[in-house]
Amino acid sequence: MHELSIALGIVKIAEDETAKAKAKKVTKIELEIGVLAGVEIDSLNFVWSSAVQDTVLENAEKEILIIEGKGKCIDCDTEFEMDNIYDCCPECGSNFKGILKGKELRVKAIEVI
Repeated sequence: MHELSIALGIVKIAEDETAKAKAKKVTKIELEIGVLAGVEIDSLNFVWSSAVQDTVLENAEKEILIIEGKGKCIDCDTEFEMDNIYDCCPECGSNFKGILKGKELRVKAIEVI
């Protein structure tokens, strides 16, 4: 379950940024997670309370923004929506594509006091 290590990484980022801002705690954290990032949102939510216990994020509101997947076929230049990293081009059936978006995994914003 790599979601625990992801959650702990988010805690580290929040603690570092809170210290830089000379703040005491985080009131809200916004995350951007792409559908192609390999993160199970349910698993992340499951481990969240354990990961943030006794940290600056313990009582923070968590908002997750889901980024839809989008690819571009290398063979025919078609841009298409992707639900899975293995999706092929709907136009020509090629498996060769570039990922345009959907692999994001980042802290978008942190509100501190």
